[in-house]
Amino acid sequence: MKHIGAVQVAVTRDEFDGGPTAAELDAIEGEMPLIEAEVELLDVRISLLDRPVTALDGRRLRRARRKVLAVRRDLTNQAVAGTDVAA
Repeated sequence: MKHIGAVQVAVTRDEFDGGPTAAELDAIEGEMPLIEAEVELLDVRISLLDRPVTALDGRRLRRARRKVLAVRRDLTNQAVAGTDVAA
C-alpha cells in the first residue's frame, strides 16, 4: 500500500496555527467597543422581529444605531490620527 501525504505546506498544520497572535488579539481588543455596540443593535433587532414596533422600541433601535455609528466614527478617527499622512 502506498502512503498518501500532503504535498503542499498550506494543507499541513503548523505548530503556530492554534490561535490568534498577540497582535490579532490586540486588534480585537481595540475593536471591542464596536463589537459590543453591534451586538446590542442585533439584540434590539431580534427583539423586534415578532411584535409591532412601539415608540419606545423605535427609540431603542435609533439609540443602538447611533451608538454603532459613534463607535465607528471614534475608531476611524483613532486610525486616521495614528497614520502619518505625507503630502
